[in-house]
Order: sequence, then structure tokens, then C-alpha cells
Amino acid sequence: MTYCSQLDIESLAATASRAAAYVDDCDSGARNVRLDPNYYQACSNVLIQIFKVCNAQHHFPMLLEHSAAAREVDEALRIGQQICANRAAHCPELDAILRRNTH
Repeated sequence: MTYCSQLDIESLAATASRAAAYVDDCDSGARNVRLDPNYYQACSNVLIQIFKVCNAQHHFPMLLEHSAAAREVDEALRIGQQICANRAAHCPELDAILRRNTH
């Protein structure tokens, strides 16, 4: 995790909220939102990048409570971290392949 000031957190929270709202609206089929695939992907990527540098459960608990998109991104990142941390023990074949491809 990267250190973020309170001002950074507030700015990231506002950005994450807007990005998550768009993704949630599109996912729920909201009639007042026009689906733009590129913008949808950009919003999803913004959430991923913000949650990579900030602990979403600590800094954005209300966003996680109210946004399915935010919860899904947070969960996916946590699962990815667990896989990376435990892949040698749980998936030795995958670990060997990944190490071979990164060197």
C-alpha cells in the first residue's frame, strides 16, 4: 500500500464513487445511463487502480457497502493477492509456469 494523505483519500473516494456509480448503473440496466463500453472499462480500471493503492475496506467502507461494483473489484483484488501469496503451496504447477514466464 502507498501512503495517501487525507486530501488524497478524499479525492480518490470521490473518483471511486463516481466510477462505481457508473458501473453499477450500467450493470443494473438503468435507463437514464447510456452504456459506453470504453468508459465502462475505464471506470472499472480506475476502481482497480485506486483499490490497489488504498485499502478499500479501511478507507471506503461506505462505498463498499453501497456499490456492488466496488465490492466485486475489492474481492477480486483480495483473491488475487491470496493466490499470489499462496500459489506455491496450493498450485505448484501454476507457480512453476508463472515463474518460468517472468524470467
